[in-house]
Order: sequence, then C-alpha cells, then structure tokens
Amino acid sequence: MELAAVGTRLASAAVGPLVKRLFVTEGPGAGLVDRPIRISGYVSFTGEKRSLTEADVRELAAKLVRQGLRSGERAIADDEEQAVVDALGATLHALGDLTLTDLDAVRLGHQEFARELRRAGDRPERRLSSAATYFYERLVDSACLHILQFFTQRSTFVAHALVEQARGLDELISKVDELVRRSPLPGGEDAAFEQRYLEHLRKKHGKLTIHGIDLSSSPTRWPLDVAYLNLETTRRVPSPAPRGETGQAYQRALADGTEPADQVLDSDRRVLLRGEAGSGKSTLVQWLAVTAARGGSTGRLDHLDGRVPFVLPLRTLTRHGLRLPNPRDLLAATGCPLAGGQPDGWEDRVLLAGRALILVDGIDEVPEPERERTRGWLRDLMETYDGENRWLVTSRPSAVGHDWLVEDGFREVTLSAMGPADVAAFIGRWHAAAGAGSDDGGELDRYTAQLRTAVRTQADLGRLATNPLMCGLICALHHDRRGSLPHGRKDLYEAALSMLLSRRDRERDMALPALREEPQLAVLQLLAYWLIKNGHTEMDRSRAEAIVARVLPAIPEVAELGGAPAVLDHFVQRSGLVREPAPGTVDFVHRTFQDFLGARAAVEEGDFGLLVEHADDDQWEDVIRMAVALARPREREAIFRELLARGEHAPDQRVRARIHLLAAACLEDATSLAPSVREAVERATAALVPPGNEEEARALADVGPLILHLLPGPGDLDDDMAAYRTVIAASHIASDAAIAFLARFTGHPFVRVRAQLMWAWSRFDSARYADEVIGRLDPEGLIHTVRTDEQLGHLRRLGRVPESMDVRAGVSVAALASYLAEHRVRELTLPEDMVAGVRAALGEDSVDVDADPVRGADGRVRAVRLTLDG
Repeated sequence: MELAAVGTRLASAAVGPLVKRLFVTEGPGAGLVDRPIRISGYVSFTGEKRSLTEADVRELAAKLVRQGLRSGERAIADDEEQAVVDALGATLHALGDLTLTDLDAVRLGHQEFARELRRAGDRPERRLSSAATYFYERLVDSACLHILQFFTQRSTFVAHALVEQARGLDELISKVDELVRRSPLPGGEDAAFEQRYLEHLRKKHGKLTIHGIDLSSSPTRWPLDVAYLNLETTRRVPSPAPRGETGQAYQRALADGTEPADQVLDSDRRVLLRGEAGSGKSTLVQWLAVTAARGGSTGRLDHLDGRVPFVLPLRTLTRHGLRLPNPRDLLAATGCPLAGGQPDGWEDRVLLAGRALILVDGIDEVPEPERERTRGWLRDLMETYDGENRWLVTSRPSAVGHDWLVEDGFREVTLSAMGPADVAAFIGRWHAAAGAGSDDGGELDRYTAQLRTAVRTQADLGRLATNPLMCGLICALHHDRRGSLPHGRKDLYEAALSMLLSRRDRERDMALPALREEPQLAVLQLLAYWLIKNGHTEMDRSRAEAIVARVLPAIPEVAELGGAPAVLDHFVQRSGLVREPAPGTVDFVHRTFQDFLGARAAVEEGDFGLLVEHADDDQWEDVIRMAVALARPREREAIFRELLARGEHAPDQRVRARIHLLAAACLEDATSLAPSVREAVERATAALVPPGNEEEARALADVGPLILHLLPGPGDLDDDMAAYRTVIAASHIASDAAIAFLARFTGHPFVRVRAQLMWAWSRFDSARYADEVIGRLDPEGLIHTVRTDEQLGHLRRLGRVPESMDVRAGVSVAALASYLAEHRVRELTLPEDMVAGVRAALGEDSVDVDADPVRGADGRVRAVRLTLDG
C-alpha cells in the first residue's frame, strides 16, 4: 500500500462531541486565577472531577478509529485495527501528563502539539507497521486539531488570550475548520460539501407536521425532537423448542424480536420496515436522517455516526414514470437545492466507503406493476455498493410479500401500534404544542386529562387512536368541539375534513370567499379518485388543472374563484388537504385523506364493481372500507355479496383469504347490514380460524374486536402452536375487549403462549391487564418482562415475585432498587447502563460478580444478566 494513499478525514460534527468528553466542564469564574491551569488539570480522567475512566478513554479512541475508517478507503489491515486503537488510547491518556497550558498548546499549532502528545505517551506507534503508523499519526493530528479548537472556545482561554494573544485569536478560530477542510489529505472538497449537505438535511427534516394542529395560535410544524415518539418494532421469532424443554430460551429469542424503532439498523445493515398508513414510517425516516446528519451520537445510536443520509421518497422518484436514479442523480431526483454543487463522483465515493444511510420510503406508493422494477433498482445499488452501508425500506404491511427482500439480506420488522403510554404521551405533547403562545393553559390541561380518559375508557375511540396521524386528528377535533368527539372512522374523517375546509379560515379571519364544504369536496374527491384509479399518489399540476377545469361548469360556487389554476391555488394554499411538494406537482397531505375522498367519489359514481375488482390490491383496501361506511344500505349489501363471491372464486388461496379478511374488516364500518350478509361474512372468516401462521394471526387482528367471538378458547385447541397463534391474534387487537379473552389462556402449559401474554402487557391498560392477566399467569419457566415503573408497581401490588425478570430501559434504577429491596429476584436481566446503579443500590455483595452478557441473534451484547443472592 502506498503511504500517500493512506489517510483520514474526521468531520467536526462527528469528532467534536467525542473530544469534548476528554475534558471536564469548567465552572463559573474559571480563568480569573493568577496562576494558569495546566492541561492535566482539565482532563476528565484525573483530579477530583473525574467523569471518565481509562477504559472510557480507550472506547473514545476506538470510536475515533472507526470514524477514520469510515471516512475513506480502508487504510489498514483488519488485524491492525485494535493495535491502532490501543496506541491512540495511550496517546490520548497522556493528556493527563502534560504541563502545558491551553494557550501554550495553541501557540504550538496542532501538528507540534501532536508531537508533544506522542512523546508524552511514550511513542506507542513504534510497535505499529508503517501503514498503521501513518494512519495513527493522521488520527492524532486530526484529534489535536479539534482539541485546540475546543481550547479556544473555553472562557479561560478567551480571558488569557485577550491579554496575551488578542491579534491571533480571531484568525485562529476562523481557520480551525478551514484547516480541517484543507488538511493535506484527499477529499477536502468532499468534506466541505458534506458539511453543507448535512446542515441542509438537519433543517429540512428537523421539523415535523402534525396534521390536526391548525389553531390560530399554534405552530403547524414541531421540532422533530419534541414530536418524535420512538415506537417499538417486532420481527418474526424462530420456532420454539419442543414442548417440555425450558421456555426461557424462547422468551429471550422473543426479547430479541422487539426493539425500539430507531435501533433497527444497529444490528442489521438491511431492514424492510412495515407499518400501516399514519403509523410513523416517514417520521422514523426523518429521525434517522437528522440523527445521522447531526453526528456525534453516542450510546445506542452510535451506529449512525459518520453516516451520510440519502432520503429517497419513492413517490417523488417515480413521479413521472422515469427510470429510477443512479447515485450521481440522487440529489437532483429528490429536489435537493444543493444538487449540482457536489464534487464530481462524491456520491460514488460515499457509497464505496460504506458510509451511506439509504432511506427508501414508501414501496406501497409505487404502482404494483412497477414494484418489481423498483426491487431490481435496489438490487443493482446494493450489489454495486455492498460494504457497510445501511439500507432501510418502508412499506405498508400488505404491499409486498413477507419474503420480498429476504433473499437480498433484509430483515423484516413491523412498526407497532401506539400503546396506551404512547397515546397518553402524544396527547400531552399535542396540547403543549397547541398551547404555544396562548394563555389558555388551564383549559388545555383539562382537555388533555379528558381526552386521555376518553381514549382509555371508550373502546371505539381507543381502536382509532393507534397511530400519530389518527391521534393528531382526534386531539384537534376534541379541542375544536370543546370536548366532544364523533364516533367511528367515517364520522371522524368527515369532521376532520369539515374542520380543515371551513373552520380554519373562519378562525383566522381570512378575507376569502366563504365556500361551503360540499362544493369543495366535489372537486377534491375527483382529484383523489383519479390518483387511486391510476395507482399514483402524486400528479402533474397540468393534469390536476385539467380535472378541475372539467368539473367547474357544474360547480358555479367554486368557479367564482376563477379558472382552474386559481381554484387549484386556493386548495393548495387554504384547504390544508392539498399541497405542491415540488414545482409542477400536486398531492394530498396524507394518503388517508386521498383514500377517503376517493371512496366518496366511487360511491357517488356507483363504481362498486371496480372496488371489488381491486379487492386484492393493497392500495385499495382503505378505499373499499371507507366506501362501505359511506354507501347506502342496499349498496353496502351489494359490496359485501360481491366481495364474498370474488373471494370464493379466487384461484389462489392467499388471495381468497385476503379478500375474506377484508370483508370481515369492513363489518366494523357497516353501520347497518342484513343479518344474513353478516353471517355469511363470519362463516367465510371462520374458515381462517385458528390462523395457520403468525402473518395470518396478525391479519386477523386487523379485523378488530369482532373477530374475538370467532377465535377458539384454550379448551377448543389441542395444538400448542395453534393456541400460540390465537393469542397473537387476540393480543394485537387494539381494544381492551381482548383482555377478557386473553385471560382465559393464563394457565396454558405451553410457555410460548404465556410469554406472548406477558409481552402484550404494554398494549393495554396497564392496571386492568395486570389484574386480569399478569396476576393470574402461571409463573413456571416464565421470564417477567417489565418496561415501566408503573408495571413494576403493579407487580409489587399483586405480590408477584418472579424468579427471573427482564427489565427494559423504561424502568428507573430507583424504582427497581426499591422493588428488589423487598422482593428478591433470583435472576435479573438489565440494560448495560443500569448495572452500575443497581449494584450501588443493592450493594456489591448482593450481586454475582460474574455477570453474563446477553447477546442477540447478531452476537451483539444487548443486556447483562445478574444473579442475585437469596
């Protein structure tokens, strides 16, 4: 390897936070003493203010090495990486031996300061190869550059430098980042552009629109840090061991099957994320992009450090039916204003170095005939740029088969519905944002408490409040109606449309023509229906204007606004439903509104045959359900009969099951229906009970609470796996009506059944589920998983003392220590960062010093298992 080709480039955003950890935070008044403080007095692993250990310094060195390896070509052999880490750790630790002041160090310059630091560390590079030595020296030089920058920003430095070096200070501060960019290493232009690009991503994706907040005094976009809710994901778990063997191995596999959404790319480089409309898939994409763009992540998100995100919404990339972009065209295809300003070949170098975070959002928004082409595009990219790049693809659950990307190395996970704690947190955040800048805090507090109670106690409302979109609409309507709410999805959407189309402009005193709702809906639903029939989620503005122009003569009230361009401008600017995501393009703010308005158009046109014809198309599922809700009784009955007939004659068993399940799901939206038709639908669905696999079980759950009376109880099931899949179906039904059914399985001998009951706790009202299910669970071979202090409190109240407990990050050390002081658990599994606190609270003698690491399927340590003395 040529030494001239070996180097590294450490970006300020990623390395700055790591360097700062090497030094203690200065106190007030620092720098006013007569005698200057030496560098050894600043470091965080010596003196009275220690916050790092020698091991922590080595870990920081390891992160710097990883950053260096990510930032360019592979500079050293794999077997030399640890040697470089050890050498760099020893060098950084030598900061505690330096007698220089920070001002002396700055005077030396970063290269001479690096030489001083290497001498103080006894020159550990002498044991490295020539290539590793060069790489190590470049790391030390870059780290010293950032250390000097850190010194210049301390008040002590400023105080002394104003006296001793006033003329040089401004020049030094202004040149530090320029020195990083102009370091005599290849890629300086890349680094400069990346800083601009990452800043653009932070600004573009750092805000989140929550639909429903449209009050005159409220912000319409929240800071992402405030709005983001980190939901959980689940993935398929391997088949269990034969009955009779210990069930704890299965439960630990089940533990590996759930994880926070923002960590799905930690253990796997390729993930397909499924989630319902409005469940937060795109919000997660924003969160991952912003987190990576910020750099300097530590702890559970450090796998995003140094990564360059590419956010690729497929609805935008496939807008005009053009071919999907090559790497060099990614910025232009997504409308990035920096497109064309990147150095030639920059995207190629990022991907070849394995530093990219590829976020492909919305497979379901690609028309079904084009999805195979999209998969081919993805495969070409991944085969060309393998390495350490991370890939996330999102989709609605039924848009592609469960093994669609498995052969390409993708792990499939599903974004979980919001649990009661998530809903309560969202309601609080929504009202906090709605009250920003207003004086009605007391009233908003009252609305918050009322709505939390309503969602918890009213089954129909609780079934709706399962994702951020629906929660936002419910909060807005509750506030708008002074505490009253519509019932059912149809009423909820109609009320939301009324709020967006009529009340918003009245409340804001807009001097605009007062259009009634119905004429506006007549125009909007035609736009929506065209998109649905053509399998699109966006259309050219010229197409939208043509549709509007055709309907204007029949709607004179809307025509008073002017021609088609003026009418479309009105809807884009004022309706809150239509937007222009890019010049010359029109879409709806959310797919759910498009589907509801399209269903209105289908019912008015009497296109029931067309609806049934598309019953096996995932893009039409919500349209059909909403059409059932909107149809008149005879029309509704006709839809059901045609759905059943289509399902019976379907040649494929999977398609038949899908259509029959859709018919069963539509029952919830049918306010009135002939008993004979309802019975026919239930008979067709009964053939799918008990479910044959986990996918079918979750599909049954989508039907809702009405499926509960079709599911068999434990006495009707001879097969353990059938009982397990039945419990999966019932535990995924977002209604407390499922609790009584699940309680019937608490004594089941198969541990996998009882483990599923334990894992479902967070999906229901915590207290009621504890009383009716957790308190009655047969404890034999069962690990008790606890996610919150509230759940731990219920175990205490019930006098439940499990032999083995798996404690998650939502439990505080104080609550756990209090519980363990009264109830001795034999085995305890904890996140690594809780172990020290528990040891301190219980005393070292109470904890087995030989704690075992708990590894996930990927071999990574996810927790620590402790043995407690009796």
